[in-house]
Amino acid sequence: MILPLGTLINVVLVILGSIIGIFFKKIINPEINKKIFFALGLFTIVLGMSMAIKTTNFILMLSSVLLGTIIGEYYDWDTLINRKIDNLKNKLKIKDQNFTDGFLTAFLLYCIGSMTIVGAIEEGLGQVPSILYTKSIMDGISSIFLASTFGIGVLFSVIPMFIFQTGITLFAYYFQDYFSLELIEQISSLGGILILAIGLKILGYKYINPTNMLPSLIVVIVLQLLISNF
Repeated sequence: MILPLGTLINVVLVILGSIIGIFFKKIINPEINKKIFFALGLFTIVLGMSMAIKTTNFILMLSSVLLGTIIGEYYDWDTLINRKIDNLKNKLKIKDQNFTDGFLTAFLLYCIGSMTIVGAIEEGLGQVPSILYTKSIMDGISSIFLASTFGIGVLFSVIPMFIFQTGITLFAYYFQDYFSLELIEQISSLGGILILAIGLKILGYKYINPTNMLPSLIVVIVLQLLISNF
């Protein structure tokens, strides 16, 4: 059994950053907080675009996004996931109205990216998780601004983040032969599209739902494996 040290450090730094952000939220001027929110949205869009354009197979990306979004909309992943998060919020008696938005936004930003996937796989293959160490510092800093905008939901996003990253690490550990560089590249590029969607939502674009696009990540893996085998 492998110890996901990189992910554990990642979790600790996000918790620390979130606590700092929640503290600053109480003393930051609301107008300045709005500017931070806007800047965060712009940064997220640029990050998503920089990841998405690295794909070498735009047809695969388009097919994955379309099929994944159709699945997500049909089964209404957004309502299902939000209901689960709201149940957690009610059980913990948290009254923060931004809890769900902060929880989902932070999780998607922390976990849907090349550093997450490559870093977790690197650790699963028994290498020093240097990528996850770097990601931990970046996430810790960004969690300060996220928590100052969205509140305590950002802190609780470490729960699914730990499960997600540890899951990838363990899968890579037990099924090393299934991870090709091409597959990682396609997952990362598609993650960029989802992050771009998150940025648009942060800026107030109401006609897009990143949560219902999540099945695209499963679709791209299936399609890429089919292409590789045939």
